[in-house]
Amino acid sequence: MRSFDLSPLYRATVGFDRMADLMDNVMSKELSQPSYPPYNIEKTDENAYRITIAVAGFGSDELFVEMRDGALIVAGRKSAEEGQRTYLHRGIGTRAFERRFALADHVKVTGANHEDGMLHIDLVHEVPEALKPRRIEITNTADSREINTHRKNDTVDA
Repeated sequence: MRSFDLSPLYRATVGFDRMADLMDNVMSKELSQPSYPPYNIEKTDENAYRITIAVAGFGSDELFVEMRDGALIVAGRKSAEEGQRTYLHRGIGTRAFERRFALADHVKVTGANHEDGMLHIDLVHEVPEALKPRRIEITNTADSREINTHRKNDTVDA
């Protein structure tokens, strides 16, 4: 496994501590990340995303979706089966799982849908108006002096 030194990032930026910690965390846990259940992350619009998780064998009442501490947590816990079954081959994994997704600031879950063995979780990135870019008008100092001179002359004539 590679090791990256993120100290230059800390020296050259302000306020990106969470991003650097996230990168450091991902790099350290890369090999230990579980692969069950499989999932897709897709961008459905400019500010909209969808996470699709394959949850074959789980009912809607056995799945849990929760947002906590800047993370989306998806868990599945199979209820106890009634009666014993004898399997000749058991290829459908129904073991309990918990999958975590780190969410960026201002990302919200808008809905979750369980259909045909797939759990679809829709997310949207809503940037508050205060954080959206806004254009600042630039004034010319010569124009502002001329306007101020006209205002002074207007008050003298009155």
